[in-house]
Amino acid sequence: MEELDREEHYTDTIFYQIELTAKYCKLLGAQVFDKFNAGISCEEFSVLDVLQCNPELCQRDLAKIILKDRANTGKLLDSLEKKGFITRKLSIKNNRPVKIVKITQAGIQKSIEATERIRPHFVHIKEKINNSDIARVGDLLKELRSILDKSLEIQI
Repeated sequence: MEELDREEHYTDTIFYQIELTAKYCKLLGAQVFDKFNAGISCEEFSVLDVLQCNPELCQRDLAKIILKDRANTGKLLDSLEKKGFITRKLSIKNNRPVKIVKITQAGIQKSIEATERIRPHFVHIKEKINNSDIARVGDLLKELRSILDKSLEIQI
């Protein structure tokens, strides 16, 4: 009975633990980018990194990948465009006008530079966890997302 009571509290659920861990990761990323004066925020870096892997994305697709709404994604893109790290051009996708986002050479260089500055810190943290445990947690999270996806009314 005691075990059942314990599981009724949200702070004891896996969902809370995942959300709390995600917040810690976000805070750590912000601190590292500030500490190492990367010249871009952690969120801006994620945009540049995604654009390096996906050279021509529309804002909607980018927003889905970086887990932001379109408005916040637009603010990030405005900032990166002002810094000269991305360009946006009008195009047609599925017979609809969309702005395609492309990373510039300066954006690629900034992403590489930021990676070199922050990587040692994240490697140091990752070294404290066994690689097989990291892989196992990743696999379990993918499995959980798959189960949750089947339960969602709105597919992400």
